[in-house]
Amino acid sequence: MPSSSATATVTTNVFEAGKYTTVLQKVESRTTCCPANTSPPPPVPPPKPLLIVMPCEAGEFPLLVFLHGYLLYNSFYSQLLQHIASHGFIVIAPQLYLVAGQDSSDEIKSVTATTNWLSEGLHHLLPPHVKPNLSKLGLAGHSRGGKTAFASALEKAATTLKFSALIGVDPVDGRDKGKQTTPPVLTYVPHSFDLDMAVMVIGSGLGELKKNPLFPPCAPNGVNHKDFFKECKGPASYFVVKDYGHLDMLDDDTEGIRGKTSYCLCKNGKSREPMRRFIGGAVVACMKAYLGGDSSDLMAVMRGQTGPVELQTVDYIL
Repeated sequence: MPSSSATATVTTNVFEAGKYTTVLQKVESRTTCCPANTSPPPPVPPPKPLLIVMPCEAGEFPLLVFLHGYLLYNSFYSQLLQHIASHGFIVIAPQLYLVAGQDSSDEIKSVTATTNWLSEGLHHLLPPHVKPNLSKLGLAGHSRGGKTAFASALEKAATTLKFSALIGVDPVDGRDKGKQTTPPVLTYVPHSFDLDMAVMVIGSGLGELKKNPLFPPCAPNGVNHKDFFKECKGPASYFVVKDYGHLDMLDDDTEGIRGKTSYCLCKNGKSREPMRRFIGGAVVACMKAYLGGDSSDLMAVMRGQTGPVELQTVDYIL
């Protein structure tokens, strides 16, 4: 872990909004931009539609690429991504698909294409006073997006930019062991992930439980956060949030049919705000540690400062 000036009594504020005000920007892809009666496309359109969340103030900021979960919209994570950006990060959230089956190969290719696009196209979309630091890049994903993040990170030669941190938010590799979506990421060999970057895995305590007898768990045992962490090498941190579910980091108000079903399919906690604040803070702590060289916040979380939630599991691999 990077050096830290933290002491046993250090406190962390990563679970609160940061010092930056934030703005959200939606960007159409090269295949959908510039329909009739709209503004012209950017000079170098991205390969997929994007939600960009950034600080309003001037500065040079590290980047986080965030991948949405199965059949969810990137906009459902607006509050979470604003929390992260308010601590001094630019967050790029591609809409990888609208409809998906059991093969995630195209999603992995889209992550590679989006990452490679950053160096040539992102600066055209940002205000002149907001500058991306492409040498400080993290990758995160939720649910199926967590699986896609791990798969993309394992394909190190595919991207022109280097990721320094990988964060799986309740990652899921499929319906069950032996029923993983293509290509499977989990090999069930301990510490087998060949990743040259720091890793954080965050799990939900309720994700492995059924909401009702009609639907399977949203994060089933055998393909969930426990299995991903078992295959990690150090440095890797692991947190499981007690009494919260697989979708409890989404916005409070998720619109449309998909938004309404996000409250029906998975076993949930009492509200989304505490889980969202914890995940936002944990991501910030990880990014600050491994992109900024300041591990004080991550150490504070490891020592029990968990903000609005209680953790049922805390682990770390050196």
